[in-house]
Amino acid sequence: MPRKTLGLAAITLALTFNTAFSLLAARFDYPDILRQPPAEVLRAFAAGGSGLIALWYAFALSALALIPFALTVPFASAHWQTRPALALASAMTGALAGFAQGMGLLRWVFAIPGLAATLADPAATEAQRAAAETAFAVLNQWGGMAIGEHMGQMLTVGWLTTTLALRRGDRTRMARAETAAACLALAGMGIGLAEGPAMMLGHTLPLLGLASVAGYLGLTLWLVILGARLVVSPADQRSDTLPFRPLPV
Repeated sequence: MPRKTLGLAAITLALTFNTAFSLLAARFDYPDILRQPPAEVLRAFAAGGSGLIALWYAFALSALALIPFALTVPFASAHWQTRPALALASAMTGALAGFAQGMGLLRWVFAIPGLAATLADPAATEAQRAAAETAFAVLNQWGGMAIGEHMGQMLTVGWLTTTLALRRGDRTRMARAETAAACLALAGMGIGLAEGPAMMLGHTLPLLGLASVAGYLGLTLWLVILGARLVVSPADQRSDTLPFRPLPV
C-alpha cells in the first residue's frame, strides 16, 4: 500500500473511531451508562431505536478496521527488513486488538436488541424480563468487559509496544512526537487495564476509567501524527534508506 494512502487511512481511522464514540456518548451516555443496572441500560437502548443500532455497528466497524491497518503499517518502512520478528509481532497484536474490540462491540448489534425488546415487551413475564437482564449482565461482563475492553486494551498495549520497538532509532521531530503520543497511550491504557478486575473485586475506581480515556486519546493523537508523517514524508529519512536484507530461511 502506498505510504500516503496508509497515512490517510490512519487519520481516517482515528477520526471515525472518535466520531462514533462521541456520538454514542451524546446519544447513549456511553460508557458511563454501562455501570447502571441492566434494566436501565436496556430501556435506554430500546429508546434509541434502529439509529442507535446503526451507530453501534459503525463503531464496531471502526474497531475492525484496525485489522487491515495493523497488518500493513509495520511494513511501511524498511525497519521490518532488519527486525522481522518485531514486525510480525506488531502486525499480529494489532490485528488481534481490532478483532477483540470489534467482537465486543458487535454484541450491541446482534445480541442486545433482542434483550431490549424482551424487556420492553408489555406481554413479557417477569421471569422473561429477569432472564433478559441476567443475559445482558453476562454479555456485558464477558463480551464487553473481558473481551472487548480488557483483552482489546491489553492487545492494543502490546501493539503499540511492539510498534515502538520496531521503529526505534528514528530521530526526526515527527518521530519524537509520535513516540510521545504512543507513550501517553501506553501509560493511560496500561493503568486502565486494572479497572475491570477491580470492578469484579467490588471496587469502583473512576480514575482507572479516566486513565483508559486518556490512553485512547493518546492513541488517537498517535494515529494522527503517524498518518501525517506518512502523508508528508515520501520516505523515512533513515528507515527507508536502509539496504534490503533478505529474511533468513
